[in-house]
Amino acid sequence: MITMKRYLYGDSLEKFLASSDEQILGSLTKANGYDLAATQRDAWLEQIAILRRTFCDSPLVGHVYFEYSIPRLGRRIDVVLVLNDVVFVLEFKVGAKSFHRAAVDQVWDYGLDLKNFHETSHNKILIPILIASGVTAATQELVEPPHEDGLTPPCLAGPESLRNVVFDALERFGNQTDENHDWESGRYSPTPTIVEAAQALYAGHNVKDITRSDAEAANLAITANRVHDVIVKARNHNRKAICFVTGVPGAGKTLVGLDVATKHTSKEDELHSVYLSGNGPLVAVLREALAADKVQRERTFGRKLKLGVARSEVQMFIQNVHHFRDDCIADSDQPPLERVAIFDEAQRAWTLEQTTRFMQQKKGLAGFAQSEPEFLISCMDRHSDWSVVVCLVGGGQEINTGEAGIQEWIDAVNRSFPHWDVYISSQLMDSEYGTGAAIQAAKQHARLQIIDDLHLAVSMRSFRAEHVSQFVKFLLDGDVDNAACTYRQFGDKYPIALTRNTEVAKEWLRDRARGTERFGLLASSNAFRLKPHAMDVRVKTDPVHWFLKPKEDVRSSYYLEDVATEFQVQGLELDWTCVTWDGDLRRTPDCWNHFSFSGSQWKRVRKEERQRYLLNAYRVLLTRARQGMVIVVPEGSPTDPTRSPKFYDPTFEYFEAAGLDVIDS
Repeated sequence: MITMKRYLYGDSLEKFLASSDEQILGSLTKANGYDLAATQRDAWLEQIAILRRTFCDSPLVGHVYFEYSIPRLGRRIDVVLVLNDVVFVLEFKVGAKSFHRAAVDQVWDYGLDLKNFHETSHNKILIPILIASGVTAATQELVEPPHEDGLTPPCLAGPESLRNVVFDALERFGNQTDENHDWESGRYSPTPTIVEAAQALYAGHNVKDITRSDAEAANLAITANRVHDVIVKARNHNRKAICFVTGVPGAGKTLVGLDVATKHTSKEDELHSVYLSGNGPLVAVLREALAADKVQRERTFGRKLKLGVARSEVQMFIQNVHHFRDDCIADSDQPPLERVAIFDEAQRAWTLEQTTRFMQQKKGLAGFAQSEPEFLISCMDRHSDWSVVVCLVGGGQEINTGEAGIQEWIDAVNRSFPHWDVYISSQLMDSEYGTGAAIQAAKQHARLQIIDDLHLAVSMRSFRAEHVSQFVKFLLDGDVDNAACTYRQFGDKYPIALTRNTEVAKEWLRDRARGTERFGLLASSNAFRLKPHAMDVRVKTDPVHWFLKPKEDVRSSYYLEDVATEFQVQGLELDWTCVTWDGDLRRTPDCWNHFSFSGSQWKRVRKEERQRYLLNAYRVLLTRARQGMVIVVPEGSPTDPTRSPKFYDPTFEYFEAAGLDVIDS
């Protein structure tokens, strides 16, 4: 059953050919919902004319769809053709006399989106075709063989060669059956990157439009609705409430927070919300991506918007938590403008000692006696009637000195805010979140409610293998047998390669990435002895350029020159990653040994807290990829005492025992 059309015009090929240009254009214009620019009208007429010439006098049975929506990418496919059980994805460049690389990647991205996220496209041959209407000579290129998933590389065509391309493909791949009517009824269940999701939400899409809807996905919409219910209840009853949302790495906690924040960005909105994070790279990347996307969207409607203005608008509802904190210090008696504060990666908020030290050294405030969680709650407590704090919590994600973990939030509520309502995920009691005795104390709170739906149990980042985070947990826990067993369950869908050669790893990434699928080099911030491999973690990578710039930009991750650490990538993701292992975390037969590089030698890390940070750093690095990764464990050098093979060999053997696929060329 079709609940909503995802295209502006759709009909059988027979009826399309029998309809007049005016009828088709009228349907497109009516469904568009916006003022129709002359350029768009002319583009549609050109596409209609090319398709008429392509299929005139053709006995083919099939369907044609114009402007097929891809909410995850914030775009529409020009035309989708479903003929003889083959899906053709057409991108027209009206007037273009050549085929640009960006346009090739664009149509490839459309094909990948349908193949990965559209239910009735999974088992079909998908053929992306780029048509440059200004190309007069017939191109010689025909359809290449499809990859294992049934998606072919993009084919290039001019208006006169499109017919040859389509009929050649149908002769090779078509099954001569009429099952096309089932295609459009397929569910669209995407798993966007956090950048794609933020752009779609900011553009007005609902979280249901851009996320998976299957039961196994522990539907994000349900969790987002539970958070919204907490907010509405607090407002209706003039209550103050704190809500804890938990989830495995990549489960969509940030998406839940952005779903709330993007709905209430106006100061006049009674549910005015702000998304806060102490993760500077995440905030910077999201801000720049949203601002640039808004400028581009305005341009498609014929309107001009300066990037600086767009940035200012975005900065109002996506803020660095430390800037928010400083504003509250400056206005010590006034409540913030926002009624709802969403704290992402709340487990990274500072301890009392770290906050006191910072206030003394950086702000000149002596005797500051509140941890960061306690002070941030007190800021929202200044509202005389109601307010809500939403804490998005990841387990095992603390990676820096002074990060309090979630326990300090619980302690602060119990200690100083007994009048607040407390809503916690049932999983917050798991040892992975380190809450222990504080949770037991919270259970005595008269206003405590435990809600199962506040936990996101399945990773949405790794849409090919939801249980990668469980594999990583086993791997870092030293449980190699369970790690191997888990990997066998998803290794065919989400490959993890193992090599000792960085150049082999780079080639592995380039071979697998299609379209604009992003890939990059990752390493621990303690990996100081990767310099011989042209990776210097002391050179700070700019995450905005690294995550957002295109393939042609030397600053982008695609160039495989700049390496990003856990601090640049936490909360973000790539399609494919190369994680390069150094001697800071070494496997022995029984456990991990932890080291830091100081001066000219490695020194053993014995403090338990720092050991945990180092292990969590690798947890972050190993959970950044959506589609697969390659792990490089260098061979070391027998002539370099800082890179002795004995630092690396046992780790390589450990990963090999976990069943990873060893590659050497």
